[in-house]
Amino acid sequence: MSFLISTAQAQEAAAPAANAAPGGEYIQFIFLIGFVVIFYFLIWRPQAKRTKDHKNLIGGLQKGDEVVTTGGIAGRINKVTDEFVVLEVSDNVELKFQKGAIAATLPKGTLKAL
Repeated sequence: MSFLISTAQAQEAAAPAANAAPGGEYIQFIFLIGFVVIFYFLIWRPQAKRTKDHKNLIGGLQKGDEVVTTGGIAGRINKVTDEFVVLEVSDNVELKFQKGAIAATLPKGTLKAL
């Protein structure tokens, strides 16, 4: 099909692509840097903060704290070991949970109000 297009027209069409805007490769680099910055501030940094807060929460658990598990069970801590906590969820009803299953602590007296 090249016999339909003259050589001069083909060269004119290719010339603008060869003379691309100066700094085109720098713009790609800037977009890459921008993507990394957005990824850091929107994804990595908040997740690291949540992980740090949860680790501090787990490290500060002690007997008598009122907590909620990730499953939604509220109770008072009766015993804390290295890996587990024992929650009293009702009179004479105790459940054993891994520390990682604790989602949040509650203010004192919350369980009596429920």
